[in-house]
Amino acid sequence: MNIKIFHIDAFTDKPFSGNPAAVCLLKRMPDRRWMMSVAAEMNLSETAFVVPAKGGFLLKWFTPATEVELCGHATLASAHALWSSGAVKRDVIKFRTLSGTLTAERAGKWIKLDFPARVTKPAVAPAGLARALGKKPLALHRCGPYYIAEFRDERTIRAIAPDFEALKRLPMLDIAVTAPGGGKPYDFVSRLFAPAEGVNEDPVTGSAHCGLATYWAAKLGKEEFLARQVSKRGGVLRLRLCGDRVTILGQAVTVFTGDMRA
Repeated sequence: MNIKIFHIDAFTDKPFSGNPAAVCLLKRMPDRRWMMSVAAEMNLSETAFVVPAKGGFLLKWFTPATEVELCGHATLASAHALWSSGAVKRDVIKFRTLSGTLTAERAGKWIKLDFPARVTKPAVAPAGLARALGKKPLALHRCGPYYIAEFRDERTIRAIAPDFEALKRLPMLDIAVTAPGGGKPYDFVSRLFAPAEGVNEDPVTGSAHCGLATYWAAKLGKEEFLARQVSKRGGVLRLRLCGDRVTILGQAVTVFTGDMRA
């Protein structure tokens, strides 16, 4: 039996930019080992597996190395795949995930995601962090198993060249490095490193902005942001902090579709 698979660039309106994700539309949830094998074969930061369920869909995300609890760009890609293929006609899609129920809603040319906000707290830097990043952060906050490291400006963020093997040995999953964007036009910029999860640098990371939104809300005294992740591919996110939720808006482009026979 063939399985429809999509390769979609998320958080961009142009192909070959943003964050690529694979999306598999399935009739039932497959074996975990099979999903791990497919994710490793696709070798993208995330592969999403979407299965119809009462009131919506079950959704799981896998990196080439592990299952993750929350992924923004692959959720955006999944909603785009369902709408662009004609599998869903309604304007709101509900996904049941390891992070609870997430919704995607059509908003003109954009897709609006409703995600949980993540509280950030000041943290003590693990030994070796500055050496692994090549520069000492101005401030460091923790967000669950993740870290947010603030630097002075966008130029500094773009210049960071981490020692990924050293980062992998530190007691953290991901680290987002970030700086103010000056509001011309971006409120803040970031990059995301996750070598412990099999992804040295993630091009555009929706889930990281669940913590970055709360972090910059406290710093800037506002609740709406235009953010850019300044990876090599780059991507744009519109954000709004709403209490314990974050609205994330992004665009997506289908690069190709195919039939998987394995």
